[in-house]
Formats: sequence, structure tokens, C-alpha cells
Amino acid sequence: MDKVVIPQEKKQYQEIGRDLRQKIQQGHFAIGTRLPPERNIAETYGVSRTIVREALLMLELEGTVDIRQSSGVYVIRIPNENAEEEDPILHGEVGPFEMLQARQLLESNIAAFAAKMATKTDIENLRRTLEQEQRAIVANDESGDNDKMFHLLIAGATQNQMLLDTVKSIWQRREASPLWQQLHSRIATKGYRLKWLADHQNILAALRRRDVMGSYQAMWQHMENIKGTLMELSDVDAPEFDGYLFESVPIFQGKLV
Repeated sequence: MDKVVIPQEKKQYQEIGRDLRQKIQQGHFAIGTRLPPERNIAETYGVSRTIVREALLMLELEGTVDIRQSSGVYVIRIPNENAEEEDPILHGEVGPFEMLQARQLLESNIAAFAAKMATKTDIENLRRTLEQEQRAIVANDESGDNDKMFHLLIAGATQNQMLLDTVKSIWQRREASPLWQQLHSRIATKGYRLKWLADHQNILAALRRRDVMGSYQAMWQHMENIKGTLMELSDVDAPEFDGYLFESVPIFQGKLV
């Protein structure tokens, strides 16, 4: 019997980021020059544009480039040859869009299951969390963590500890991710918090109705809204781009096809 080979972790964005860094080191792009458009980079490496975005975020995080919305990506520093060894923080790091994809697939199904399993206490706790977030937004209070709590409460409403632990694990990884923090800092304003609050209210309304498909759709759309916003903010050379991140998992009339 042939030996089963376990797939190894592949971080394409890191490979592309390293290659772009090397090109900068070799003088292909001088300080102050603009890198090729994101679409061109994606075509050159034969990858999706979300992977290119993650590679550019990696270079921005290390201080090599500056991403300027609606302008482009500019070289601001020539990294030395030991740049990666000096800053190993991104070794093995999952990209923010890959992380968001996992959340969309998992948490949409969790919301659907929670619509069946949630107790009155679960629904009440979710309602109180949204009220707390609404008050925090009005007061410009950024100290709370109501967003995270809302998603954990939904996972807990499934009455399945394994699902709750899985969602907790993803959030812990998100909080420890420098790339995610770099990207998420752009959507932490009051306006975006109000947008996510409205999404959460739609999810809660579906859960209250015990609407399984409605809960699935509301959570899927919430993640889609986050993705779309992040794509728009990070797609500096084509802000009108509206392609789907998860083309391998299309959704049609509330069902995966």
C-alpha cells in the first residue's frame, strides 16, 4: 500500500513576498518607485490577487513598501539580505484572507446549526452583547471586544464544545497575526463598526426566528461584507475590482453549489 503523504503548509504569499523583496534588493525597483499593478503581479506569478495582497502586506509590515490607497505600492526602503532572518515573526503565518475564508465556511454553518440549538438565554446574551457594542460605538469606546464575544456566543449556542473551541482557536490566531492586525486597522473606525453591528443584528434576527438558512446567509453575507471592504481598501491600483475571493465555493440562492 502506498504511503499517505500529508500535505505540507504552503504559504504562497510568503514566497511571492520574498521574491519581490529580492527584486528590490537587486535594484529592479529603487526607493520611491511604484511596484507593478497588483493585477500584473498576480498574472506574473499565476496566483489570485488576494495572495498578492497578502504578500504586499507582508512587505509593508516589514517597512519595505508603503501601500497608498488609490495610488499604488511604493518602495520606501531597500531591505538588507538578512531581512527575513532579522524578522522571523511571519514564519508560518496564515494570510488574513485565508483566515477569513476559513471563518466564512465554518461560522456560516455554525450559525445555521445555532438556529436550531440556541436557548432563550443564548439569544438574550447575544442581544445584550449587541447593545453593549452599540453603546460603545456611540461613546467611541474601543476597549471592549463585543465583536469577538458575539461570534463566540453563536458558537456556544450550538451546545457543541468542539465547535466553540474551534472558533476560539481561530480568533486566538487572528489576534496573534501581525498581518491581520495590519489589515484590520483600516476597518476599525466608527463607520465600519456600525456596518458590522448592522450585520450582527441581521444574524441575531435570523437566529431569533430559528431560521436555519437565513442564519447561514446572514453570517455568510457578514463575512462577504468584511472581505469586500478589505479588498477595496487593500486593492490600491483597482478599487473598483469586485471579484470574489472564494470562487471555489460559490453560493447560489442560499445553498452551496
